Amino acid sequence: MHFFSQAFNYEHPWSHVIIGMWHKYPNPKCSHVVSIDVLDRTVDPKTGVIRTERILGCKQKTPGWILALFGGSEDAFVREISFVDPATQNATITSVNLSLSQFATCFERIQYSPAPGNRTSFTQTAEIQARMTLWRSAADGLERWLVQRFEQNAHLGKLGFTDVLRALEERLEERQTAAA
Repeated sequence: MHFFSQAFNYEHPWSHVIIGMWHKYPNPKCSHVVSIDVLDRTVDPKTGVIRTERILGCKQKTPGWILALFGGSEDAFVREISFVDPATQNATITSVNLSLSQFATCFERIQYSPAPGNRTSFTQTAEIQARMTLWRSAADGLERWLVQRFEQNAHLGKLGFTDVLRALEERLEERQTAAA
């Protein structure tokens, strides 16, 4: 099993980041995410926690040798479940790949919470595990490649989400100026 993690602060308040979370895709920097389908969204009447389940459709530039070895296509699907708790101002998103999960799984966890200075703390972890028990060296190679791909996509995700947050902030400022 291989791991990835990162943590940083967005220079935006938690409420702004959570609004942006729902507008993250599509965006030009994360062009690999091509569709988002909401399967279920509920609000717990007692706690106010919003639970959302989505399927993200992705186009990955998968190396030909992986497709030849494992089959499949560049079309990939990810199941995402999020919990947004407005009372505690915490949001947690977990996701797992559905495509080719018989060969490798990627379990991702993202946490958004308030940080000092009206900022938002972001933490992201991923556990990547190949399921090829007979060929451990091949599994290690696959896991390393998947971690590199995950890291590239995480970097693009950060850039894209920063653009989304900036655009939301500009729209808010325009509305405030127009209302004044």
